[in-house]
Amino acid sequence: MATNGLGPDDETPVFVISVAAQLAGMHAQTLRQYDRLGLVTPTRTPGGGRRYSARDVARLREVQRLSQEEGVSLAGIQRILDLEDHVEALRARVEELTFAFQRAEMAAGRRVFAVGSAGETIVLRPGERPPHLGAQALVRWDPFAPRPRTRAGQR
Repeated sequence: MATNGLGPDDETPVFVISVAAQLAGMHAQTLRQYDRLGLVTPTRTPGGGRRYSARDVARLREVQRLSQEEGVSLAGIQRILDLEDHVEALRARVEELTFAFQRAEMAAGRRVFAVGSAGETIVLRPGERPPHLGAQALVRWDPFAPRPRTRAGQR
């Protein structure tokens, strides 16, 4: 999918195997082996040809680096890539949950805003104090917002 409508993005499969091999600095047969092992999974054309994206090429370069410079076995490389993919999926999930939480806070009226001296809006969390904004700062107080607890459970 193109991000700006003008050209391919990092996920668009555009490179044939010979070009991907050249960009990754390896032989096309090595790419075929990595495909068989599952280290990279190129998109297939209706005729069965492989098409690699810029992301695939970057992954191939990393496989090459781990193998040649770090001396990691192909099984070790597969495990490293699987863990990196898992971390990436977890980061995406955290971002998704953060966005959902922020939407829920907004829906519940839990967002607090302060206005700075230049008119900028500063978003705060309930119980958070705004930074020193000068004598002309405006802060809205919500009497129903949960108040932070002090020592011994007192408010």
